[in-house]
Order: sequence, then structure tokens, then C-alpha cells
Amino acid sequence: MRRRVRDFIEISDYTSLDRLITALTAIRDSLPEDAEPELKLKGDDIFGRRLSITYLRELTAEETECEARYAGGSVPADSAEMDNLRSELDKIPYDRKKLRAA
Repeated sequence: MRRRVRDFIEISDYTSLDRLITALTAIRDSLPEDAEPELKLKGDDIFGRRLSITYLRELTAEETECEARYAGGSVPADSAEMDNLRSELDKIPYDRKKLRAA
């Protein structure tokens, strides 16, 4: 199964309209078809405004390798281990009356 992550591109508000159009056109042309890009205006008058473009992209080979290294075991093994722990805990006697008295 493919894994995609959300990535960001920010453009400051101190640019000419022609440069902005050129930058947005270049960004649009470089994105994959299934990127689902969104454009938002962020910031305020004190700290400045930025155009923020978010889009989905595939993981790079380096990111995939790093994720595989830290992911550890696979999901089915983890769920099997959880099932074993749950069955062991079900064998422990449980008395609600003693807990209420304490």
C-alpha cells in the first residue's frame, strides 16, 4: 500500500504579482496529478502574511527506509500479541466487590 504525506510550500507576501503567478504556475506544473493541492492565506498584519500551499506526495526512498526502521514489527504480529495478552488477562480472577470495599 502506498503511503503519502502532506507537504508545504510557503510564499511570502513581499513579491510582485507577476512573480507570484510565475511561482504558482511552476508549483502547479511540478505537482503530481493526485497531489490534491490547497492554497491558504496565513498570518496577520503584525507578523506578515504568507500563501501556504499544501499537497500530498509519496514518501521518498530515504523516508520509507527510515519509517521501516522505526516501525518495528508488522501490524498482524502486533495484533496477535495483543490477542495473547488479552487472553492471559481474561484468566485472572476479578472480584468487583473487593474493589468497591477498598
